[in-house]
Parts: sequence; structure tokens; C-alpha cells
Amino acid sequence: MADNARARKLADRIQVVVAETLDRRIKDPRLGFVTITDARVTGDLREATVFYTVYGDDEERAASAAALESAKGILRSEVGRQTGVRFTPTLSFVPDALPDTAKTIDDLLDKARAKDAEVREASTGKTYAGDADPYRKPEDEDEGEASE
Repeated sequence: MADNARARKLADRIQVVVAETLDRRIKDPRLGFVTITDARVTGDLREATVFYTVYGDDEERAASAAALESAKGILRSEVGRQTGVRFTPTLSFVPDALPDTAKTIDDLLDKARAKDAEVREASTGKTYAGDADPYRKPEDEDEGEASE
């Protein structure tokens, strides 16, 4: 069982090797604007999960996923050659959900800003119910004791 630091270092190296290999060696026309965002390796260094994003529509994403699956053997052999580990980890490619999650958060923040603007607009020109300063002051307490 390898330590976590070694797994992290190997994952970082796999991310770089896969990205460089896709950029320089793989000439598949189905690969669009693919960005390798992250890589994770299991504790026993046997399996690596590579996360990627694709700029484009669903059809381009599906084509890029198929191209990555077909280039998996070349990528794995390049990872083994450049990392020098005893057992080259098997690669699996997973589309990264980070851009979709970020878009959802941005949409929610826009809705919150719109609601804040509505509340600000509704409160413009309004006054508080009651006195401007609702707290008792020491002179108010003196007047209350004198009237008793």
C-alpha cells in the first residue's frame, strides 16, 4: 500500500503526461477542445481516474469521450514510459462536472441578486414602524421613577 503523498505525485504527473500527449501525439479529429482538469490515483497505484472538460455541445462531448476511449492504450503506454512506475495504472476518463456546477451556482447567485434588488426597491422611501430610536435612554428611566 503506497502512501497518499506518492499517489498525489503520481496523479499530478499523470495529469501532465496525458495533457501533453493529447496535445502533441494524438491527432484524432474527434478530440475537440479537451482540457484535462484533474487526475486521481487509488492508494494501491493500480487505477487512475482522469477528469476532463470539453468545450462544445453534447455531440462534441460524446465524440471527445469516444476519442479518449480509443486513445486509452497509447495514453497508458506513454504514462508508463514517462512515470517509470513498476505497474502502469489503468486509465479511466470521466467528464468533469465542475463547469456545470459552477454555472448552476452562478445562476443561483444571479437570482439572489435580483431578489435583493427587489427588496431594496420595495424598501426605498419607507420608514420604520415606531420611533427612530426604539431603545430606552437613562433619562427615560428617571422620568418613569418620578411618576410613580
